[in-house]
Amino acid sequence: MLEGYLEIDGKKIPRTLLGTSPFIGASHFGHRARLYLLDLYRNPEAMARVMARSYQMGVRGIQLIPHPPVIEALQIARDNGFSMDIIATIRPESEDEDISILSDLDAKAMLIDPVITDQTDWDLIGEKLDIIRDTGSVPGLITQFPFNTTRKLLDSPVLNDFKLYMVPLNRLGYLMDCDTYGPDERAQFRELILKMDKTIIAMHVLAAGIMTPDDAFDYLKTADYIDMVTLGIASEKEADESFSKLFKR
Repeated sequence: MLEGYLEIDGKKIPRTLLGTSPFIGASHFGHRARLYLLDLYRNPEAMARVMARSYQMGVRGIQLIPHPPVIEALQIARDNGFSMDIIATIRPESEDEDISILSDLDAKAMLIDPVITDQTDWDLIGEKLDIIRDTGSVPGLITQFPFNTTRKLLDSPVLNDFKLYMVPLNRLGYLMDCDTYGPDERAQFRELILKMDKTIIAMHVLAAGIMTPDDAFDYLKTADYIDMVTLGIASEKEADESFSKLFKR
């Protein structure tokens, strides 16, 4: 399930990515966010061990959020023989700096952060997508509002300017912009995503840890429009549990 690579613009892109949102203590993890900051963000060696174990489990890509400690951890992992292809997130307010850093790191793809995407400032988004494309990386967008933003993107002038589209997706509809996520909403969402005609990356598939890997991946199998997945992993144990089930090892 979601093993191997896709070819996009002549680049081999891994279908499964190690997500790094736990590494930076992303707010959607609630009370665990501070623990992640203490245990991971301030400890690049610990992050590197998670990267190494994920690699050993078969993961060949990383959804890199380019905070300096995370980049340091990636270099430690690389120095120890665990080299992952970078599918990166461009952070708001440091887009140009991030693009330069990630170009130097030979990122296969760069995706614009949802803080930017969901503002739907098409001129700004188009400008950043052009800069990403000029580096030779595959350009993409991330949204936290997959219903609302996707509808707007379908009528936008940037629709043909990106190849990758990362969206939250889980059976609960958690961290998605819908009141309920029953059969009707699932059908609507599938229709919207298929109209996009992009390579789709699913995120938040574990609903920030609310869902078990078995439950999350069983639902993911039903989403025939998903091409890739990123999983935020906070420990070597989580890497073992999640990726063994995803790859059915």
